[in-house]
Amino acid sequence: MLQNKIYFNFLLEIFKTFLVILFGLSLIALTVRAVNFLDLIVDSGYPVSTYFQYSVLNLFGIAPKFIPLSFLVALMIFVLKHIQDSEFIILWTSGVKKMKLVNLLLFSSVIIMFFYLILTTLITPNALNKSRKLLTHENLNSFLPTVKSQQFSDSFKGFTFIVEKKFNNEINNIFLHDKGNNLKNLSSNISKISNTTILAKNGMVDQKKLFLFNGQILTSKNDGTENEIIKFEQLNIDLGDLTTTTIKQPKIQETSTIKLFDCLFSKSINDKNCNLNYKKEIISNLNRRIIIPFYIPVISLICCLLLIKSKNRTTSKIIVFLYSFVLLIFTELAVRYTGINSFVLFSFVAMPIILVSLIYIYLIYQFSKISKVS
Repeated sequence: MLQNKIYFNFLLEIFKTFLVILFGLSLIALTVRAVNFLDLIVDSGYPVSTYFQYSVLNLFGIAPKFIPLSFLVALMIFVLKHIQDSEFIILWTSGVKKMKLVNLLLFSSVIIMFFYLILTTLITPNALNKSRKLLTHENLNSFLPTVKSQQFSDSFKGFTFIVEKKFNNEINNIFLHDKGNNLKNLSSNISKISNTTILAKNGMVDQKKLFLFNGQILTSKNDGTENEIIKFEQLNIDLGDLTTTTIKQPKIQETSTIKLFDCLFSKSINDKNCNLNYKKEIISNLNRRIIIPFYIPVISLICCLLLIKSKNRTTSKIIVFLYSFVLLIFTELAVRYTGINSFVLFSFVAMPIILVSLIYIYLIYQFSKISKVS
């Protein structure tokens, strides 16, 4: 009964340390990424609420990447702390075998593995897909943040503009060029217009509306056969229908796991979204979601090597950490080639089973040898 309580406290300690490290690393990474996400407000004119929702949803895409490293650090801290405090020696002297502790750490890794799998296969793709849909459904909130002095902006499809000066919402010497038919209603012949250029001395920006003063409108067809020049003292333009150049089509990491499997086993040659090259990317992505979590138990068993008696504890903990870190680097590098090379694919899938079996047998051998000597 006492041993069960001790084991439960051990598991609780590991999970607490793991979650603190994971949250800390994810928060740091999200802070860095959130700076880049500011382009959604500055360049594309999305509302601040969309920016915050998009950033929070992307946390689910960042966190899984730090799970293996967080678990490795948590286990290293747990094992080394209890070795240093001689708490494990009390267990050994009370008759507890080291393999019981190994099994406990292996059990903790299985729990983390399933947590990792749920995140990568279900939660993360859905969260990232929702973040992409936010950009699809939200339209331009304000044109003003996208305006920068003496800097061309092409944040909107088929629409380019530049201003010489900007002070609050007032702008001077404006140049607008539209080749996406966003301003075609400014021409007397809407059906034939293809390019619109507007020059104005000054103007004002009010949310999605643009008020221009003292300028001219130049419209033309693609072949240049018809041109039209219209001068104006005041021109009011509604920019609410502008479409940002932000990618709105879900990427492969934002696609649900079920859809990826459907595409992978689809035999429809005519399906352009499930061609051979795309399937290679799907294999790599599915391995990242499903196979990499199975390397978590390998990390736990490598950390169990610290329980083997060593004359130089400092050297052994560095070596164990290096073994684990090299394994993490290997998984990140190898998973990219699993969709290209069949040998790499089969090796990558089989490696966790092989390593877990070999290390577990090695630990049994080492601990049995120590018990015979004692």
